[in-house]
Amino acid sequence: MASLSPYSPACSVSPSETAAINGERFLLTRPRYGISPSSLISSYTGDSLRSNPIPRISYVSHCGRRERPSTSVVASVAASVDESTEDVRLPRGDIWSIHKFGGTCVATSLRIQNVADIIVNDDSERKLVVVSAMSKVTDMMYNLINRAQSRDDSYVKALDKVFEKHKKTAVELLDGPDLVSFLSHLHDDVSNLKALLRAIYIAGHATESFSDFVVGHGELWSAQLLSLVVRKLGTDCNWMDTRDVIVVNPTSSNQVDPDILESERRLEKWFSNNPSKTVIATGFIASTPQNIPTTLKRDGSDFSAAIMGALFRASKVTIWTDVDGVYSADPRKVSEAVILSTLSYQEAWEMSYFGANVLHPRTIIPVMRHNIPIIIRNIFNLSAPGTKICQPKDDENGHGQKMESLVKGFATIDNLALVNVEGTGMAGVPGTASAIFSVVKDVGANVIMISQASSEHSVCFAVPEKEVKAVASALESRFSQALNAGRLSKVEVIPNCSILAAVGQKMASTPGVSASLFSALAKANINIRAIAQGCSEYNITVVLKREDCIRALRAVHSRFYLSKTTIAMGIIGPGLIGGALLNQLKDQVAVLKEVLNIDLRVMGISGSRTMVLSESGLDLSRWRELLKDGGEAADLGKFVQHVHGNHFIPNKVLVDCTADSDVASFYYDWLRKGIHVITPNKKANSGPLDQYLRLRALQRQSYTHYFYEATVGAGLPIISTLRGLLETGDKILRIEGIFSGTLSYIFNNFIGKRAFSEVVAEAKQAGYTEPDPRDDLSGTDVARKVIILARESGLKLQLSDIPVESLVPEPLRESATAEEFMKELPEFDRDMAKKREDAEVAGKVLRYVGVVDAIKKKGRVELRAYNVSHPFAQLSGSDNIIAFTTARYKEQPLIVRGPGAGAQVTAGGIFCDILRLASYLGAPS
Repeated sequence: MASLSPYSPACSVSPSETAAINGERFLLTRPRYGISPSSLISSYTGDSLRSNPIPRISYVSHCGRRERPSTSVVASVAASVDESTEDVRLPRGDIWSIHKFGGTCVATSLRIQNVADIIVNDDSERKLVVVSAMSKVTDMMYNLINRAQSRDDSYVKALDKVFEKHKKTAVELLDGPDLVSFLSHLHDDVSNLKALLRAIYIAGHATESFSDFVVGHGELWSAQLLSLVVRKLGTDCNWMDTRDVIVVNPTSSNQVDPDILESERRLEKWFSNNPSKTVIATGFIASTPQNIPTTLKRDGSDFSAAIMGALFRASKVTIWTDVDGVYSADPRKVSEAVILSTLSYQEAWEMSYFGANVLHPRTIIPVMRHNIPIIIRNIFNLSAPGTKICQPKDDENGHGQKMESLVKGFATIDNLALVNVEGTGMAGVPGTASAIFSVVKDVGANVIMISQASSEHSVCFAVPEKEVKAVASALESRFSQALNAGRLSKVEVIPNCSILAAVGQKMASTPGVSASLFSALAKANINIRAIAQGCSEYNITVVLKREDCIRALRAVHSRFYLSKTTIAMGIIGPGLIGGALLNQLKDQVAVLKEVLNIDLRVMGISGSRTMVLSESGLDLSRWRELLKDGGEAADLGKFVQHVHGNHFIPNKVLVDCTADSDVASFYYDWLRKGIHVITPNKKANSGPLDQYLRLRALQRQSYTHYFYEATVGAGLPIISTLRGLLETGDKILRIEGIFSGTLSYIFNNFIGKRAFSEVVAEAKQAGYTEPDPRDDLSGTDVARKVIILARESGLKLQLSDIPVESLVPEPLRESATAEEFMKELPEFDRDMAKKREDAEVAGKVLRYVGVVDAIKKKGRVELRAYNVSHPFAQLSGSDNIIAFTTARYKEQPLIVRGPGAGAQVTAGGIFCDILRLASYLGAPS
């Protein structure tokens, strides 16, 4: 079997010559374009060291394709080739499919074998395969050059490692003549490289062309290896040194532009000499119009595949990688990120520009001209269909599009800084922006994003943080006179920034996308430092604090239904109410996730003594067991930090199920940190007035939510009803109600000849009262609810402003224990029986009520008698009832009635607040 050559289409050994540097002599192959190796070496010793281009050097040994002869016989051989291949023309079109395999795909012998299997099993009529160097080899080759020009002689051992890597791979893949041939040529190539690197070592410098020449060997070796393995599997193929075909023109921006016309001409010529239905081509490398070796820079193999796709007018270009496709966001930051089935060309290059691991933007240009789709597929998961990048069909913009399809994906760029140039002297002055960015260009900094106010008062732009000091210094120097004169007020640097970009072609001309994006960020309590949107409307870009970037990404991703609306919860107080809430969550979270896309994750539970924490969410079917056996000592500060510090979930809420005033005192700090608070704890809203007003002012100023429906009436919609009345312009005149489920139960059953103490004991036995019934009978709990409703109505009342009629006989208020109180209570039954008898004589019943008089700006708690026809007299069990008398409901009050006590209904009220929070944060309503 014919062996293969990395550079020239020859089997014979090229004539060689020697050249000297500083007394040392080097044996080099005669170059293929008649350039003398000695002239190459001399370019390292004379004045032309930095300016002379590096000619392409052939290898000592060649095989596999016909050798291009030396200059003296080129014409005659070329003529014979033209005559023999005159009728061999390159067929173009859908019969060709292009595959590109990156370094990861050919990292080992096993992976190279897998690639060969994919090639052989592809049923395309014709196929061209672009292959990168083996994983890490390109970096190893650059390292060789860096060591050599630093005069570090360890480059020799480093090159030996490169040799051993490829030798080992070849031994595992090949056998017989193929193995002998490849190893022979590999040995000759490495020997030649050692001589060339020795020249760099002596000169202490390598030009860009010479570096490109050395680095390109990785692709040459992997292409030869793969072609031999494919032939071994029985498929005839040729391999292509793409420097024979792809011609590029360097640009001033460290990029290259392909010369398509010249590349097409050279491809026709190459194919006439090497007709084949399967071609293995090198990626990354190319030639200049002067036949000087160069590269396509980083990500050049993808670019090679796109250029080849355009040259062949292929049906598709498949980029094989190690992921299932393009994600809607970085899956390392957003665990719910999804694989996008399709992307438009524009969406792909927008996402690539903003840091998404898609394709380099320039890769898309060649195929886009011919409407050739690019498929991103996972070589390690052949069952995954991947992501198709193509021109969307016109009918895809029809009616019925869902909101989530408007934004295809999100990308971020970290480690940026904002530079803000500001001053009144900028307004209306032509050329200011030009001068600013001219300075930035001279520094060599890359401007990622620009934003300018229409007032022209300021211009801000984002640059990589490592470049910002040089940019700021240059601007201050350039505009020193304007700064001293006051025409410019400052050149400000804002460090530690990140960019978040939302990308989607269907965002264009669609109202509300920006509003949804900014609303999601605001609700996650994230501040935006700068905004930019192009007139194409394909992306919206915002600059944020770096520390907020992941949380922001999660928030906006969730808002557009690319993932669940995820809320991290911390439950404080797993007692009667907290335990009931956890059990309700256990039974419902799976349903909420499936039906409403609401993902509720309990990240921690804290009691008074122990707490249990989780990084991804507790298993609620075992929460009691986890708290008992896997808990640690309770630490409220650590608990809050654990919930708040989770950057992978943007929305955090603390649910306080205690009645502890110390816990309630932290609400303000939690809200200020951006943590939502939900609670049935009445202590915060009925505590000191100044603290309450401060808490509510903070709530109104931010997008952090504070819900407390269950503080009054357990699960009844009392707070929300009152707010609805006020927000729609109604005027509250009076609120009157039975707010205590315990006292409702007691007076609903204090009938006939029953003693008051007997009914209290019954309520205590049934679990309606607090452990000490005096906490209920004192009326303090009702007074707190009256204060909460009064403050919601706009009255600035303190708890001490509410007169309370206590039902605890005065002599028993100082009893040592609850048991002692219950034992002595029957002695006072006569007084309460007398009140009942008086009410019955008048045709009334006793009810313990709280009253808010909004006209007189007063409140009170007392025992009252109501006619048996009054709604308050119709209660049963532990029901609550509240009557709202307003300007609209003056003749007939608005009544809210239902169970107002019990762990289950209170937990249900808390659960409703959690779902209301989820709705505010973007879940479907």
